[in-house]
Amino acid sequence: MSASDPLSDAWSLLGGERARFDAGLLDALYPQRRYLTEIERATYCGGKKLRPLLLLLSARMCSAQEDGPLPAKAIQAAVSLEMLHTATLIHDDIIDEAAQRRGAPSTAAARGTKTAILIGDLQFVQAIRVFAASVETQRDMQLVNHVLDVGFKLCCGELDELDIDSTRSIDELRMRYFRTIDRKTATLFGFACEAGATLADAGQRMIYALSQFGWNVGRAFQIMDDVLDFLHPESLAGKGAHADLLAQRMTLPIILALPEFEPDHVLHRVVRGESTDVESIAAAARAVTDSAGLMRAYALARSYTILAIGQLNLVPAGPHRDAAEAIAYHVVDRPFLASSNQPAADRAVA
Repeated sequence: MSASDPLSDAWSLLGGERARFDAGLLDALYPQRRYLTEIERATYCGGKKLRPLLLLLSARMCSAQEDGPLPAKAIQAAVSLEMLHTATLIHDDIIDEAAQRRGAPSTAAARGTKTAILIGDLQFVQAIRVFAASVETQRDMQLVNHVLDVGFKLCCGELDELDIDSTRSIDELRMRYFRTIDRKTATLFGFACEAGATLADAGQRMIYALSQFGWNVGRAFQIMDDVLDFLHPESLAGKGAHADLLAQRMTLPIILALPEFEPDHVLHRVVRGESTDVESIAAAARAVTDSAGLMRAYALARSYTILAIGQLNLVPAGPHRDAAEAIAYHVVDRPFLASSNQPAADRAVA
């Protein structure tokens, strides 16, 4: 595996499964063709497809046939997860009033809020339809119920993120932060790995281990996204410079930095919504960037990566397990691998 791009390496390792996934995604988008524009198609074309990749890697790690094709239902499930994720991106851009997504206009900016809401909803519904259509066994049916639970938690996480009450204690803010990212991010990562293992007929012990692997990688991924808002504020497509501070979003780096400053410091004033000018936002961002809180957030993300990799000890050794481990490390290493002259869309992992 190359250290530079383990996601591309993992897709290469899966060989023809990427072509099957791409074909399945086109089939799933076909019934919506009259409602989608090049903007939505570009959203599906962008990114590294991390969640479906983890699902297919998990299926391959558990597959009895190392060289044979994965079951069609695993491919369909991977397509469903990508559609669920895309639905959240469209809705995120509405909430954040983001003008761009992966270097292109967001659906909300280009087509208006009303249309974007419906297009996002359409992706949610079609994702569930695709997943349900792949059901073959009673065990698979349980996954359909689970994916509905995941969709519910995703929506709850989005609602939780709108709660920007900064008057709570640091412990309360931290507890709410983790509850939000578990619902919004970690749950989908965990489900991706669980579904892949289940659809490959793995035993319960391995299913649980891979579910925990994905869940911990998801936590690390979201914390690192929030760290990147300060380390590389322009590097995440669809997320402008210091977007979290502008939205008074209480992310982990901000929460952990707050105790380092007096209540009248600009950082406190910004998160309370008392100072919203460009200069104040920039000063608050510098304070977080220079704080010990930022590095503490990074250390926590790395600890979740280590926990995730520990779960892989229950998985048979081989190139697919190595690929999963490399991806887990990449999630926390990416701010140090990003090149300042590389296009944002190329650096985005989501």
